[in-house]
Amino acid sequence: MKYRIYIDEVGNSDMKSSLDSTNRFLSLTGAILNLEYVKETLHPEMEALKIKYFGNHPDDPIIFHRKEMMHKKPPFQALRDDDTNTAFESELLALLTKWQFRLITVMIDKLEHKNRYIVWRYDPYHYAMSILFERFHLRLKEIGQSGDMMFESRGGKEDMRLKQSYRKIFSEGTEYIKPEDIDDTLTSKELKVKPKSANISGLQLADLLAYPCHRHVLRTHNLLNDGRETFSERIMEVIEPKFFRKGLKVDGYGIKLLP
Repeated sequence: MKYRIYIDEVGNSDMKSSLDSTNRFLSLTGAILNLEYVKETLHPEMEALKIKYFGNHPDDPIIFHRKEMMHKKPPFQALRDDDTNTAFESELLALLTKWQFRLITVMIDKLEHKNRYIVWRYDPYHYAMSILFERFHLRLKEIGQSGDMMFESRGGKEDMRLKQSYRKIFSEGTEYIKPEDIDDTLTSKELKVKPKSANISGLQLADLLAYPCHRHVLRTHNLLNDGRETFSERIMEVIEPKFFRKGLKVDGYGIKLLP
């Protein structure tokens, strides 16, 4: 069996924005899935959900995007009807409960990172990616399987920087993983980067879950107390058990707060 971790981010890597409370934190969330399961279950069930509520056409496929869905922008205008929105949310929560995947969220406090490391200025995005890489490696070792990593495209130069960072990790290892150990779990020396328009169900799943996971990490570490109870919290109720764990321990495995 081969596994893939589909990754999406919340926030940005700009260190200048770390003083802004709304841009202080950057997180990467990865959903780990068996590729056969993606083919046989996740993709067809996700497409069926789209067709049921939003219609579909092969020339112009519906792509799940959390922000557009939250604001009920086209092609998700059907959600402006309260009854339709309630039914859709209920069905989505049921699928998120049923779908078989594991989660890893790595978050970096850019302000703390900047204050702690006066000289070291490792790009926060790539720092977080290396930690996510380590956790994915640990998960693959735990289940005795191999896999690869896929990010949603961020654009030409950003994609090139991501791929270069990935190659460096793959060839040199990390602080905790030797290069020869990586060969036992990761099957590709090249990072897979695909655009949103490719209609990849795993990336859409990561997009739907990245923000709820971001809020969850902030709340569980007492870094957010806005008193709001949103649909993100309802999502977290059903997906929280899916975080990668060692026994009962999730901190340091399925959730990692840096630095």
